[in-house]
Amino acid sequence: MQLEDKVVLVTGAARGVGRACASRFAAEGAHLVLVDIAAPVEGVPYPLGTASQLDHTLELCRAEGAAALAMTADVRDLESVRNAVAQALARFGRIDVVLNNAGIAAPSGKAAHHIEEDEWQLMIDVNLSGAWRVIRAAAAGMLERRVGSIINVASTAGLVGYRHFAGYVAAKHGLIGLTRAAALDFAPFQVRVNAICPGSVRDDAAVEGRMLSEIARSLSVPVDEHEETFVQAQPMNALIEPEDIASAAVWLACDGSRRVTGTVVTVDAGFTAR
Repeated sequence: MQLEDKVVLVTGAARGVGRACASRFAAEGAHLVLVDIAAPVEGVPYPLGTASQLDHTLELCRAEGAAALAMTADVRDLESVRNAVAQALARFGRIDVVLNNAGIAAPSGKAAHHIEEDEWQLMIDVNLSGAWRVIRAAAAGMLERRVGSIINVASTAGLVGYRHFAGYVAAKHGLIGLTRAAALDFAPFQVRVNAICPGSVRDDAAVEGRMLSEIARSLSVPVDEHEETFVQAQPMNALIEPEDIASAAVWLACDGSRRVTGTVVTVDAGFTAR
């Protein structure tokens, strides 16, 4: 029970990596605040998590014995984020850990000079500015109490470039920069900020993941062949499992990493080691 009685706020909790991390946090003894937009977003060309999927994540956490609260919020809107944080504080009195996981993979699939301005803005607004808004809303209480862990889910796209993914790559590089800068800002207050960079995460049906298949679509990779295609780029000849990301998140959230801040934990089966 590495996270016993800690209060953890997870964005993008309806499915995928967010659900995997939330249920693992619950199994480790945490109380959960589950946040997701749970609605379509104009400009994102694939379905996002739904209210019923968010409710299912809530049920999974409660089945682990966790006290849990689920709510909708849009990380593109600061007031929406502040309201979610306020509800969390009203229920639990504090937030100990933030997992900034909300993100989108598309609109992508075109060269940088073909990206429309609204497509660029949407990617930055969700994948980078969204994390900053959550930090802005949630950090004050952590700094006042002089304890806390903020974990930003970036990507190997925050470390290397990918053709036809300039917006996503720029946002994830920016998220790592935000992680390092905020880590220095908050270090005197014993509040830690770190990033996880997943590689190609398998779309596990148990968590209803679909990010990798959507990346494949953007790259014109046949969806029925996408796992084999992505595995070929992995030095360990295996895709990342959502549980692999959850394990890294638990370590960064728990007291065992109390002197770890400003760090990027890469979970990519060796992809960026080449």
